[in-house]
Amino acid sequence: MKVNYSGKKSLWTWLMLVVGFQATLFSGYAQSDKGFYIEVEIKDIPDSVLYLANYYGDKTYLTDTAYRDNKGNFTFEADTLLPGGIYILAGQTNNKYFELIIDQGQRFKVQSNLSGLFSDIKFKNSIENELFYRYINFNVNLQKEIQQQSADKKRLDPGNDSIELIDKTIADMRIRLDSVKQQIIVKGDGSFVSVLLRAMDDPDPADFPLTSNQREDSVFMYQYYKNHYWDQFNPADARLLRTPLYHRKLETFFTKVVFQHPDSIILEIDKFVAKLDSNPETFKYTVWYLTYKFETSNIMGFDEIFVHMVDRYYLTGKAFWTSESTIKTLKQRADALRNILIGTPAPNMILLDTSGGFKSLYQQNALYLIVFFYESDCSHCRKEIKALKKWDETDTLNVKVFAVCTDTNLVKWKKYIRDQDLNWVHVNGTRSVTPDYHGLYDINVTPTIFLLDENKKILAKRLKVEQLIPFIEHHAAIRLRRD
Repeated sequence: MKVNYSGKKSLWTWLMLVVGFQATLFSGYAQSDKGFYIEVEIKDIPDSVLYLANYYGDKTYLTDTAYRDNKGNFTFEADTLLPGGIYILAGQTNNKYFELIIDQGQRFKVQSNLSGLFSDIKFKNSIENELFYRYINFNVNLQKEIQQQSADKKRLDPGNDSIELIDKTIADMRIRLDSVKQQIIVKGDGSFVSVLLRAMDDPDPADFPLTSNQREDSVFMYQYYKNHYWDQFNPADARLLRTPLYHRKLETFFTKVVFQHPDSIILEIDKFVAKLDSNPETFKYTVWYLTYKFETSNIMGFDEIFVHMVDRYYLTGKAFWTSESTIKTLKQRADALRNILIGTPAPNMILLDTSGGFKSLYQQNALYLIVFFYESDCSHCRKEIKALKKWDETDTLNVKVFAVCTDTNLVKWKKYIRDQDLNWVHVNGTRSVTPDYHGLYDINVTPTIFLLDENKKILAKRLKVEQLIPFIEHHAAIRLRRD
C-alpha cells in the first residue's frame, strides 16, 4: 500500500513517513470466527485478477486480491471482518467496476455483467447493497428524465405555456427522488446505508426570512448553513471516514464554508474536533489532516493555524499516535513560526551596516517598514529589487526599506548597493548583536519580504513586490478612511 500525497513536499509529509502513519490506518479490525467472504461474478470481463480497495480520507488503499477460479468467479475472504465503509471493486488496469457497502453482513455474493454493471447488479445475502443500488439506479434513471425535460424546455420560446408544466414535472421528479431516498433511510434504519444517505444531505431550511426590502436574508442563510452543516452527518462514525464523503465534506467546510481567517478557522476546528472524542480513529485522521493542510498552506497567515494545532493537540499529548521525536520536531517548527505570525511584533535585528557599525530594525521610523532579505547574485532577488526601487522612488506613503543582505562577501555587497543606487537602510547578516536572522525570521530562501507597521507589528509576509505594493496602497487607503 502506498500513500499518494499530492502537492509540495513538506515537513509534515516527511514526519508522516517517519512515524509510519500508514501502518496504523487499518488498526482496529474486528475479530470474527467467520470473517468476510465476498464472491464476485461479472460476466464478460477480461480480468484474471480483481482488487478490493477501500477509501480512507481522500486516498484509496488495497484491501485484498482475488483470482479467477475455474467457474470464472472471484472470491475475497479472510478470517477477520473488514471495517465498515464503501469499498471499490477494480480490475487489472485500475478500472473501477463498482462500489460495495461493507458493514455488518460481510458474507455475500454480487453478480453483474460488463454491459450492465449497475442496472443488472444483483446481491445475495446483502440487503444493504440491494437498497444502495436500488437508490442509485432510480437516481440515475430519474436524472436522465430530468435532463430530457430540461433539454425540451430550452427548445421552447419564452412565454410558452409548456414551460410552466415542464418546471412542475421536474419539481415533482425531485420530490419523488427524495421520497424514495427517505423510504430507503427508514427501511434501513440503523444500517450503514441509512447513515450514508443521510450524510449526503445538505442543510436546507424550509423558509428563509426576508429582509426589509423583501429579499432573502443572505447572512441568515450563511449562518444557518454553517451551523447545520453537520446535522445529518456524524463525523465520529468511522465508517464515513472510509467513504469519499468524509474528506470531501471536511475540506469543503474548512475551505468554503468557514470564513477564511485564522481566528474563525481555529474556532471551528476546535468545535469540530471536540465532536470526535468518541472515535479515536476519526480524531486521529482529522487532526493529522488539518495539521498537514495548514502547515502546507500557501495562504498568508494560515501558519497560525498550524501553530495552534501543534500547541493544542500535539504538545498536550492528545495526538496519542505521535512519537516523542516527532512532537519535538513539530514544536521546533511551530516555535520558528510563532515569532513571525501576522499581527505579532517582529523580532528585532541589530546587524552590521555599510559603515562597519550596527543598525537596529527597531530604530527605523516609518509608517510602513519593508524588511527585504536578499542575495545580490540571486536573479529573482534582482528582479524584485528593481521593481521595489521603481515604486519606492515615487512612493508618498512614508515607506522605508530595511534591506538585509545574506551575502558573506562584504565588498561585493557594497558594490552592488552602489551600482544599483539603492537608497535604503542596508545591513548584512555576517555580524549581528541579535540572534541569527535565519532563525528569527525563518529564512530559508531569498528573496523574502516582510511588511511591518509603525509599531513593528507584522502586517504581511512572503509576498512578491507585485503583491506587496497593492497591499500597502489598500491598507493605507483603509487607514485614511478610518482616521
